[in-house]
This record gives sequence, structure tokens and C-alpha cells, in this order.
Amino acid sequence: MRKKIKIGIPRAFLYYRYNILWKNFFEMLGCNIILSPETNKDIVEIGKKYSIDESCLASKIYMGHVYSLIDKCDYILIPRVADYGKKDKVCVKFNGIYDVVKNTFPLANILDYNLEFTKWYNEFFAFLKIGFKVNKNIFKILISYFKAKRKERQYNVSLMNSQKKILRNNNLKILIVAHPYNIYDKYIGENIINFFKHEEVDVLFADRLERKIAISYAKDLSNTLYWKYSKELIGAISYYKEAVDGIIFVTAFPCGPDSLVNELILRKIKNIPITNIIIDESTAEAGLETRLESFLDIIKSRCNNE
Repeated sequence: MRKKIKIGIPRAFLYYRYNILWKNFFEMLGCNIILSPETNKDIVEIGKKYSIDESCLASKIYMGHVYSLIDKCDYILIPRVADYGKKDKVCVKFNGIYDVVKNTFPLANILDYNLEFTKWYNEFFAFLKIGFKVNKNIFKILISYFKAKRKERQYNVSLMNSQKKILRNNNLKILIVAHPYNIYDKYIGENIINFFKHEEVDVLFADRLERKIAISYAKDLSNTLYWKYSKELIGAISYYKEAVDGIIFVTAFPCGPDSLVNELILRKIKNIPITNIIIDESTAEAGLETRLESFLDIIKSRCNNE
């Protein structure tokens, strides 16, 4: 019996945007998926060791996840994303992370794909390329890709529908504006989500609005912003601002794009409580909870006075 190829996927960065697509694609091709563990202190410390000091926390965490997969799989998936079009750029860390990993861990067997729509490197051809590395059957690759895309759409629709249900109730609502790799990462965002669950406050996530709708609403706040992921987040702010009682930014220190975008929103959005939570490797849980409690008190006081 032929041994199944093991594909290692770091549980960080774009994993939180594309994991349904990735996992279904490789599993349908007959591969085994090896996920790195959820982020913990050890992964953060290893990531710091293999990163420059100026790297954002999310980048350091990614390096720790990559290290945890070395020698545990046949390939480690390290995508490179440069842009989704002329006006849809992404942070340079997604463009350069392949080279950073390749030079930091030269013995790692990397499986990569390249998204750069301005040079005609789109997702479809990218998946054909990586598919051929693990399976030579072109029909199997095509079927696996289209089925994985359908699974991804179904999953995203389920998330969007869950948010629509929340909008229909009368509970306090908080909009969390954060990149998925921050808010859904166990080390960075879990305590924030758990706090509001414990307080029985409903949470809406900016990344769970349909992306096309989010991009269209982003123009209300900025016509010049060109980071695609940031445009999706600020579009969600514009879309949800009348339906929520407060907005929280969650940023991994020292993210350059987020520092600019968050300041833009703080200047433009009025009449709603907003706070900015910046997480680094030394952020204490007790201090974080105190800030969240204070912010929630402000929101409750404001609602009681209306």
C-alpha cells in the first residue's frame, strides 16, 4: 500500500483564512494533514528566537509553528501572497514569508504556491501546481480543488449566517476588528473572546462579513487604502457600526498596517465606544481583563443613559 504524503500546515497567519480550502484539497488528493499545535508559550519563544526583533508578534508566532513541523511531515505548506490585483495589495510579510522561512530553515521541505494576480498567478493555477507535487492525476486535482472551494464557501456562509442571527437579538453587541490570525489564535485572541462569552455579550467578527460586501463598504471610510485584508475589516466597521454597542481593535504589536488603519478609524468613527487592544509576547492576562472590564462598563453606562 502506498504511503500517504504528510502535509504540514502551520496553525498561524493565513491558516485562519484558508484552512478549510487547504485541508479539504489535500485530503481529497489522499494526503494526511499534520497541523502544528495551538499557539503556546513555547511556540512563541521559539518564534522569537528565529525572528528579528522588529517582526510583529503574528510573524514570530508563524516561525514558531513552522519550526514545530520540521521532521514531522513530508512537506510544510508555505504560501506566498503578493496581491489580489492592482489595488488589492497585502502586507509585505505575506509576500516575503516564503523567503524568510526558506532562509531560516534551509532543511525544511517546503510546498509553496504563489498568488500574484497582477502577474497572472491566480489561485486556480497555484493549486494545480501544488497538486502535481503530491498527485499526478490532473482530473483528481481539478475535482479536489473545486470540491474544496465548495466546502470553503459553505463554511463561510455558515459563519455569515450565524452573525445575521446575532443581529436580530437585543443583547449587547461588540464588533471585534482583527485579522483572523490574531483573534482566533489561542495565544492572542482566546482570552478576549472568552471574556465576552462569560459576560454574556454577543460578539460579531469583522472578518465574517461577506468579503465583497465589506470591500464595497470600505469606500465609505477610505478611497485610498490598498491593503485588501484591511479594507475588508474597515468595510465591516462601516456595515455594522449602527448595529453594535462598541468596537474593539485587536492588534499584534508592532503591526504597521494596523497602526495606520486603526488611527484612521478612530478619527472617522464617532458616537460609539472604541478601544484598541495591542497584544505582544509580554501582555499579562490580568491587565487585559481589566481593560476589557472598563470598556464594557463604559458601554453599559452609555446604554443605560440612552
